[in-house]
Amino acid sequence: MLTAAFALVLAQAATPSAPAQATPPPPPSCTGEKYDAFDFWIGEWNVFPNGSDQQVADSRIEELGAGCAIRETWMPFQGRGGTSISTYDPVTGGWHQLWVGGQPGRVFFDGGPVDGAMVLTGYWGKDAQGNPMLVRMTYTLEADGSVRQYGQASADHGRSWSDAFDYIYRRKE
Repeated sequence: MLTAAFALVLAQAATPSAPAQATPPPPPSCTGEKYDAFDFWIGEWNVFPNGSDQQVADSRIEELGAGCAIRETWMPFQGRGGTSISTYDPVTGGWHQLWVGGQPGRVFFDGGPVDGAMVLTGYWGKDAQGNPMLVRMTYTLEADGSVRQYGQASADHGRSWSDAFDYIYRRKE
């Protein structure tokens, strides 16, 4: 009996053990200046037309996916709400935003940081003649900690621009 046990121990010692599992590499990091360029917009906000104290919406902007994206939940007091997902794309070197509102369809915006602001442009809606409207949104961190979202529209593919909207996001207390 002792001989059989000894033979079993020797056999186990001679059997090569399974290779140790290698620790998988960590997932790519979404940190650094390029990924953080839109972080100034993250927060809980009361939204006002620029120059007015009449609040028109609440907005929640939150980080998603370990810093790889941010999501806005737009909650207007009148009209339909919507959601956007914004992310930096290391392949293109630009920022992309997908907006889905309270009506069918979606809007894609592209752009990136320009002189400390985030500028995103995409085709959104049509003018009175049915021409596609190019919309440019500029998000700027203001000195008081608020964020200005200034929108301009163009019916001639960006040759000329007119004011479309101008909001101030003020942090909730």
